Amino acid sequence: MPLRLIFMGTPDFAVPTLLELVAHGHEVVAVYTRAPKPAGRGMKLQPTPVEQEARRLGIPVLTPTTLKTPEALEEFRAHNADAAVVVAYGMILPQAILDAPPLGCFNLHASLLPRWRGAAPINRAIMAGDAESGVMVMKMDVGLDTGDVAMAERLPITDTMTAADLHDALAPLGADLMVRAMGGLARGGLQLQKQSEDGVTYAAKIEKTEARIDWQRPAREVLRHIHGLSPFPGAWCEIASDGEPARIKILRCEPASGSGAPGEVLDDRLTIACGDGAIRILELQRAGKAPMKAADFLRGTPLKPPARLG
Repeated sequence: MPLRLIFMGTPDFAVPTLLELVAHGHEVVAVYTRAPKPAGRGMKLQPTPVEQEARRLGIPVLTPTTLKTPEALEEFRAHNADAAVVVAYGMILPQAILDAPPLGCFNLHASLLPRWRGAAPINRAIMAGDAESGVMVMKMDVGLDTGDVAMAERLPITDTMTAADLHDALAPLGADLMVRAMGGLARGGLQLQKQSEDGVTYAAKIEKTEARIDWQRPAREVLRHIHGLSPFPGAWCEIASDGEPARIKILRCEPASGSGAPGEVLDDRLTIACGDGAIRILELQRAGKAPMKAADFLRGTPLKPPARLG
């Protein structure tokens, strides 16, 4: 039995879930997303990825700035939805909104709750050196990702994975999981389980002040820091260019053999010494330029011993 759903989401991560719900016959009666923002050279208003897909599918789109007014609640109730599906929406849902659909509001979260509740679970899992991540469907309450969990899928995190890689792996996994959860909800067979009180961690929003690379740290921590911030905001360091420090973002790297003073360039292949061990830079980006492979970078900017990254 298909459900009558409200979908609430904003970025690319949410799009596969919207598409899968529609493909499986659920009636998405309205899409809530964030309002368009100026972007690009012309600073034209750019609709969110979810809005673009919703309009392509012919689904009505709403972009309220708040859900806390009586008018917003009345509009939400008027859709007569059985349930709401929330994926990276970016706005707090007040209790009245959570209570409006008779079957509840269900959130897709990109972590293995209760680990990494909050804004940046994908980045934080990589940066912390976690061995696995995953997606969970939970019935929402007013707490920060504290609701009862319905279903989960796990995924290993390897040292080669960037935040973009993990994002792209979890998005379709989560879409499939939410479709299965809504199928269970429609049949009246969705089981909910309270989250554990043990192992709670919070995935705070990424601050730009965290992005500078600390070469004093062990090589694996440096690698995970770089990959956890790739491609955005991008972990960065400085190189000497024409006598002046120039900032570069490092987007991808791998473990390497060698040792030296932290930040020291060990060879002509961008092997960099860390506090313990070394990494080799594979992909990087100059300020204002497109990402490039290390070999292409070295053709224009030869870096070899005794150069040092700051």
